[in-house]
Amino acid sequence: MPNLPALVLPFSKIHKDDIPLVGGKGANLGEMYNFGIPVPNGFVITAQAYEKVIDHNALQPVIREIIKQTEVTNQKELEKAAIKIQRLIQTADIPADLVKEIFESYSGLKSGDKNPLVAVRSSATAEDLPDASFAGQQESFLDIKGESNLIQAVRSAWGSLWGARAIFYRATKGYDHFKVLLAIPVQLMVQSDVSGVLFSVNPVTGNKNQVVVEAVWGLGDFMVQGVVNPDHYIINKSDLSIHSRQNVPQTIMEIHDYPSGVKKVKVPEKMVNAPKLTDEEVIELAKLSMKIHQHYFFPQDSEFAVENGKVYLVQTRPITTLDMSKGAKQISESQLVNLKQLIQGEPASFGIGFGKVVKIKSAKEIDK
Repeated sequence: MPNLPALVLPFSKIHKDDIPLVGGKGANLGEMYNFGIPVPNGFVITAQAYEKVIDHNALQPVIREIIKQTEVTNQKELEKAAIKIQRLIQTADIPADLVKEIFESYSGLKSGDKNPLVAVRSSATAEDLPDASFAGQQESFLDIKGESNLIQAVRSAWGSLWGARAIFYRATKGYDHFKVLLAIPVQLMVQSDVSGVLFSVNPVTGNKNQVVVEAVWGLGDFMVQGVVNPDHYIINKSDLSIHSRQNVPQTIMEIHDYPSGVKKVKVPEKMVNAPKLTDEEVIELAKLSMKIHQHYFFPQDSEFAVENGKVYLVQTRPITTLDMSKGAKQISESQLVNLKQLIQGEPASFGIGFGKVVKIKSAKEIDK
C-alpha cells in the first residue's frame, strides 16, 4: 500500500523543504525548532488534511461554480461570494480520523496540561515565496483553549483562505484557487510582554552588515497595523555593537485577555518612555537573526516575543523586497536623514520607491 499523506505533524518532524505539506509558515517553524532556535512547541494540521475535508464534502465543484459566476473586480459581488464559500468551509464535516489526530496532538503539547492555550495560525502552501506574497491574507486565532474551540478555530482558519482579498489576489495573479492549499500550525501561546520583528540585513538601506530590531510593548498586531510605532535598533554584525537606537514613547498596547481574546490597554506610566528591550536582549535577538540568516543563506524577516525575560521566535520568512544582486544600489543613512519627512507609520513592505500615492480608508477599497 502507498504511504498515505500525513494529516498532522509535530514541529519535530517538519523541515524547510516541506512547504507542499505544511506551507511556508509551518515549514519555517519546523526548521527553526529543529536547528535549535527557541520556538514555542506545536504541530501542523497539514495541507493534505484541508484537501481531505474539501474532497470528503465534495466542495471543489461547488466553490468553482461560485467563483465562475463572480466578477472578482466587483467588490460587492466578491464579498458575497467570499461569505458564501466561507460558510461552506466552516460548516463542512471533518472526518473522525482527522479530528482524533488533532485532539491527540493538542493534548500532548504541554506536559501536565491537556487543554493548553494555543495560537491557531494559517500557512498557505504558496505563502512566503520569493515570487509571491500571500502572507497576511489568512487569519490567525489567539488564546484558543479546549477541543471544541480548537476545532472551531481550525474551521475559521480554513475559511480564511477564501476571504475576499485572498480570492482577488489569486485571481489577478493567475493562481488556481485549489492549487493554493492551507496548513494550520497550532502552537503554544506566548504571553508577550514585548514583541517585534528582526531583519537580518537593513531593509531600508540594504546594508548587509547590519541587523535591525524593532519592538513594542504587548502584542505585535498594533505595530503591524500602524497603531503604534516601535523602538528601532540597528546593530553592527562585525562586533555586535548597537549602531543606533530610537526609543519611541508608547501610550497604548494590545494584550491577551483570556477568554475574551485581546484588548487595548494603557501602557503603565513608568513604561511609556522606557526602552522595550535591554541591550542584552537586543544583542541576543541580533545573534538569533544572524544565525537564521546563516542557516537559510538568505536575508530573513523574523517575528519575536519576549515572555518573562525569555526570548522566543514565532516566525521567519525571506525578505523579498531586497535586491541582493551584485552592484545593487544601497541607500546611505545620510540620504535618508536629509529628506523632508511628510508622514510616518508602519509600511506594508520595507524599501524605497516612488510613484503616485493612493490613499484608501479601509480594506474594502482594496480594488482602488
